[in-house]
Amino acid sequence: MEHFDCVVVGGGMVGAASALTIAQLGLKVAVVEKFPPKDFSAEQPLDLRVSAISLASQNLLNQVGAWQQVQQWRSCPYKRLGVWEHERAYTEFNADNIEQSHLGDIAENRLIQLALWQRMESMSNIHTYCPESLLSLNQDDNTGDNKVTLTLSNSVITAKLVIGADGAQSKVRQMSAIGMTGWDYQQSAMLINIETSLCQQDITWQKFSPTGPVAFLPLPGESSLGGYASLVWYHQRDEITRLAALSNSQLEHEILKCFPKQLGNIKVLSKGDFSLTRRHANTYQHKRILLLGDAAHTINPMAGQGVNLGFKDVLALQHVIAEAISHGEAWHDEVVLARYEKMRRKDNLLMMSTMDALYVGFSHPSPLIKAARNLALLAVNKVPVLNTSIKNKALAYACGL
Repeated sequence: MEHFDCVVVGGGMVGAASALTIAQLGLKVAVVEKFPPKDFSAEQPLDLRVSAISLASQNLLNQVGAWQQVQQWRSCPYKRLGVWEHERAYTEFNADNIEQSHLGDIAENRLIQLALWQRMESMSNIHTYCPESLLSLNQDDNTGDNKVTLTLSNSVITAKLVIGADGAQSKVRQMSAIGMTGWDYQQSAMLINIETSLCQQDITWQKFSPTGPVAFLPLPGESSLGGYASLVWYHQRDEITRLAALSNSQLEHEILKCFPKQLGNIKVLSKGDFSLTRRHANTYQHKRILLLGDAAHTINPMAGQGVNLGFKDVLALQHVIAEAISHGEAWHDEVVLARYEKMRRKDNLLMMSTMDALYVGFSHPSPLIKAARNLALLAVNKVPVLNTSIKNKALAYACGL
């Protein structure tokens, strides 16, 4: 039976990043994952699952040596963010306003994961158990050693700390009897990769409507039509189910009817859909087990903050452990580990509540509320004092700065 300082269950983007940051502190780490990431080839089509990686998240990925590889493969920086409901209330956020070269990059989730795994393979103090599944875990304090025992499909290992980074359906959370609060938004989102007649752009935009927003994310590369992009279409579940059943050519017609003219001509390449839910763990800690990323919180994806919140979790935990080590504390003590939740819960809840407020506010059918929200957008864009203070503070916060 092998013993580790830390075992990370879940080798996705957040799990792999947490393993690397903890290993950088000199600790012995194991990662448990069912499926390894597939190798990259430039000929592979763009994946549907992409994320808007904030500047703060890029700094983290640079710290662990993964972001450079993602950029060498493919990513698309964007400098501007456009938001509107009515054309006259169009509001644009620009990286120049916060003295940055860009606001973030659109990158494929699988490439970020692969780059992180390549870095893990170069670390002598990280061991990967893959393909492996978690069958059970036990925190029996009666033995006096305060270790957590994990039974995997082919191994049994122990650890001083277990991190659950195994997604929204986290087994670690369920096995630790940590409850969840949340709700179903009664909507779905459709992801659509397209070729667009416009060349690669430096802007991502979102147009709101009573049935939900439609969004445009630029993707890297040049296509026969011009460039590539990812579309996100929020709507009632029945409507998304109907759209998902259409042929690509039929879907193109529906997109051009509902998306704004800024989209240009398009050709649909691939599509997928998922339901919208909000979930928040009642606690991020159970003795020596911690939850990170989607295992702890899932958020309305409207502003693309999900994985960025997960990376903030990673940085907070690294800070807590590093500070404890530097002060000569037992870094794996429950009192020390509790500082992680204290650092992260309030910020996660603030972002989740903000996204919910935007979601409810822009979907409310009242003409008065519609007029108020468009006046607010117009004021933020046109009034100099509001333009400088509110827009720039909101933009810096969204970028993690």
